[in-house]
Amino acid sequence: MRVMRFVSCAVGLAALAVASIAGPASAVRAAQPAPVDLLIVNARVLDGTGSPWRRADIAIAGGRIAAVGRLAGTPATRNVDAGDRLVTPGFIDAHSHAAPALTRPELRDARALVAQGVTTIVGNPDGGGPVDLARQREVLLDGGIGVNVALLIGHGSVRGAVMGAADRAPSHDEQARMEAMVRQAVADGALGLSSGLFYAPGNFAEIDELIALARAAGGVYSSHIRDEANYSVGVLAAVQEVIDIAERAGVRGIVSHVKALGPDNWGMSAAIVSRIERARDRGVDVVADQYPYTASSTSLAAALVPRWAQAGGTAEFRARLADPSTRARIVDGMRENLRRRGGPGAIVIAAHAADPSLAGQTLDQLAEARRMAPELAALQIVEAGDASIVSFNMSEDDVALLMRQTWTLTSSDGGLALAGEGHPHPRGNGAFTRKLARYVRDEEIVGLEEAVRSMTGSTAAAFDIADRGVIRPGAWADLAVFDLAALRERATYDDPHQLSEGMWMVLVNGTPVIENGAFTGARPGTVLRR
Repeated sequence: MRVMRFVSCAVGLAALAVASIAGPASAVRAAQPAPVDLLIVNARVLDGTGSPWRRADIAIAGGRIAAVGRLAGTPATRNVDAGDRLVTPGFIDAHSHAAPALTRPELRDARALVAQGVTTIVGNPDGGGPVDLARQREVLLDGGIGVNVALLIGHGSVRGAVMGAADRAPSHDEQARMEAMVRQAVADGALGLSSGLFYAPGNFAEIDELIALARAAGGVYSSHIRDEANYSVGVLAAVQEVIDIAERAGVRGIVSHVKALGPDNWGMSAAIVSRIERARDRGVDVVADQYPYTASSTSLAAALVPRWAQAGGTAEFRARLADPSTRARIVDGMRENLRRRGGPGAIVIAAHAADPSLAGQTLDQLAEARRMAPELAALQIVEAGDASIVSFNMSEDDVALLMRQTWTLTSSDGGLALAGEGHPHPRGNGAFTRKLARYVRDEEIVGLEEAVRSMTGSTAAAFDIADRGVIRPGAWADLAVFDLAALRERATYDDPHQLSEGMWMVLVNGTPVIENGAFTGARPGTVLRR
């Protein structure tokens, strides 16, 4: 029904255009066009391709864009005057951890996302997420969601389901089972494969396993690379691994949340850019995504505990800790990893279920209070159930250089949380607003057209998401309407739960989720299929 309505309205607009060219008499004889659902007039349209903005009106029918141009007088059920504001495609978050929270009734309308202009997220990053994507789709849609969700199939989840936390290569049968699971996920709509090679159990996989699984998935291979710093192989070798997998599997490679992590690696962004540029110059389809912050976020165990100590899972890790000599080796490794990340003052506890009062405190503050070395305080927290952290470990110069690359997509790497739930990274509430307000408007690190393209058209193309990320007839009407000068990133490291401000109107599949700056409560999102 929605498709037929779109066709009817599009034909009507075409008839109107022909009548206006033919002259008044023909216009009288022509059939009156069916009204469109919504007509946005007086807009400055940035279409998501990187082209400069242009003055145009946008007609929407059946959830899709019916026409773009000078459309004054077009019959419409509803008219909206954009007031000379920018109208862009709705933003697509290339790397989001928000999908699990969207199943919570109080978070289904995705206010933290749409307040930034985000209308679509790519979920199950870093090798995680459920293995059963059909079931995940059902759960997301049961009750409605405020944004669209595209899904990847996580390598770590697949490997864990077949091999547990084993630190070894898969048998022939295990590899076949993993490939079958990936193909089933693709049949259920997955856009490609994600991996988290920095984490266990993904860290235990060798490249041939990953190439075979990426080939089975097709489409996209998005990877939290094996090393963003100098933990093991080094950041350049880890970037090269994505390039090699993409080339040999015949898929598009995405270096997830690209960065040069830790003071030892500041300045390495130029070498990362060079490595990706050389690959692209010889025809390898590889890009990256990035969030616009100098702090990252992960678990305390992932940041500090050596991977060899995690092999075999929690029970074996605890057994190693029970042995004094092995425990000493683990503590030594944690001490060095803490140095790599900039020291205990650079790590803030975001959430700790065993003691929520730790949220917001730095590791050096906790160590001082407990009168012990920071690595020992960290190990206590890990043993009590681990914690999520915010880790200040990047340089602004590296962030800026990576942001300027035409192949860098925009992402948040953030989740969704209710106000008062822990002390998370502010990126979940502010990444897209921050890029536009700080790096485009205030500091002019990147141009407006390029920034919008990195949030829309480029991301849709990278994930082969059809009919989104651009403003053109036939595309879905995911739109953001705003005044650049009004955008405010309110979420901070000290107060991360504040929602962004400045979005005047946001549409998801043609339905307003923000109108006149206020949330409508609508849940028009869907789960996109490959």
